[in-house]
Amino acid sequence: MTTEVKSASVPKMGQRTYSTRSLHGQVVHELGKRIVTGDIDVGTVLPNETELGASFDVSRTALREGIKVLTAKGLLASRTRTGTRVRPRSEWNTLDPDILAWRLDTSKPNQFVRDLVEFRSAIEPLAASLAAERATDEDIRQLEVAYADMVNAGDNIDAAVEPDLRFRQIILRTSGNELLAPLGAMIEAALTASFRLSTPDIKLEALTAHKIVLDAIKDRDPSKAWKAMYSLLDLAMTYNTAMLAEMRNGQVAEA
Repeated sequence: MTTEVKSASVPKMGQRTYSTRSLHGQVVHELGKRIVTGDIDVGTVLPNETELGASFDVSRTALREGIKVLTAKGLLASRTRTGTRVRPRSEWNTLDPDILAWRLDTSKPNQFVRDLVEFRSAIEPLAASLAAERATDEDIRQLEVAYADMVNAGDNIDAAVEPDLRFRQIILRTSGNELLAPLGAMIEAALTASFRLSTPDIKLEALTAHKIVLDAIKDRDPSKAWKAMYSLLDLAMTYNTAMLAEMRNGQVAEA
């Protein structure tokens, strides 16, 4: 029964990010990451196709396909006479799954976590309150299954990521708002990475906060559901920031 709910509710992890199986896909990820992390500055004109293709050891065809993908993501702009230039950050499609994933590799992960939690705080509490009004019995059953899978994962962070993601996406879908529902899929890569910024103790503690959200939706209490989800996100912000600080201190100590 659990497997059925998973396949019906949430695509497999990584399905939203661009495939690296092809040569042009490898160009997309390598060049895109360099741009997003700041290794290639905004406004930079890329080398010509011959030089750039040689640096990636790919054909011009593969390079051009990769450039097209990054152009569609808002990272690049190509002009006949001026070449291919990195566009300003304000013009990037910042909700693109790949861009979200690449941002985690920046030198400012704290800023990324803050941006992510602030964005989620604008949509997930609303989705939870709407879900409390509109959830069907089947929707609630699926939420209960997702929560049970989180409990069964115990302090295994890797095992807990998928049901946690499923829990959030079911709520967004159950909101009944067709503009909210796709957002969970769009930020899937970022959510997955965020959930991994945890420890076994934190993961177990967060189960209580998830249960409060679930109970509020089951009780059909929109106000309680909104507050419970906001509190859960506030908890996530605290935990994620603390984990990043520990990781940074560990790196400094090793150096």
